[in-house]
Amino acid sequence: MSKIIKDKIKKLGGSFLANDNISQYLEPKDLLEIQKNTEQAMVNLLDALVIDVENDHNTIDTAKRVAKMYVQEVFKGRYLPQPKITDFPNVKDLDQIYTIGPITVRSACSHHLVPIIGHAWIGVIPSDRVIGISKFNRLTDWVMSRPQIQEESTVQLADEIETLIKPKALAVVVKAKHLCMSWRGVKDNSSMSTSVMRGLFKDDNGARNEFLNIIKGQEY
Repeated sequence: MSKIIKDKIKKLGGSFLANDNISQYLEPKDLLEIQKNTEQAMVNLLDALVIDVENDHNTIDTAKRVAKMYVQEVFKGRYLPQPKITDFPNVKDLDQIYTIGPITVRSACSHHLVPIIGHAWIGVIPSDRVIGISKFNRLTDWVMSRPQIQEESTVQLADEIETLIKPKALAVVVKAKHLCMSWRGVKDNSSMSTSVMRGLFKDDNGARNEFLNIIKGQEY
């Protein structure tokens, strides 16, 4: 099934990179097949690690649990369409900064498939359209629920927001800890910060500094 889906995406000129959303290429039944394939692949992985999944009471159902976790939770942003985002006209011509955050970020490093945990802050000076504040949380969860590197995920989130409401100014800041660095490798607990500034937040130092000062006291 995975090969069939990949061939279909290639034929239609799409891609299936780790942080791509491929929902437009999937039929309703495909997600179940992907989960079944993932479960079998996990059985093979555990076997390769010389783990007795037939007699070890702790790992008998591990492959099934991991497959469900990857497809339905951790990487759902690859397989599910964008959550419904209703936008509204900016009737009052709001032209001041509003911010949302800290939004919890839960993602996974595409290099080692281990968690990235942190927070995001979004700042907007609206143009003609606005969206409800909870929609920024839903959009963040959707973008981050994929194998990612933080630099690219920050840009992806900014792109999605800009496409939806085309604000006069847009800022996205993400600060997160990477278990690929703290759990393994150098085993250091430092965090990484990334930011995208567009429109007035990029061109106007005063607007940018105002946004940064607003979120300064909200850092975890």
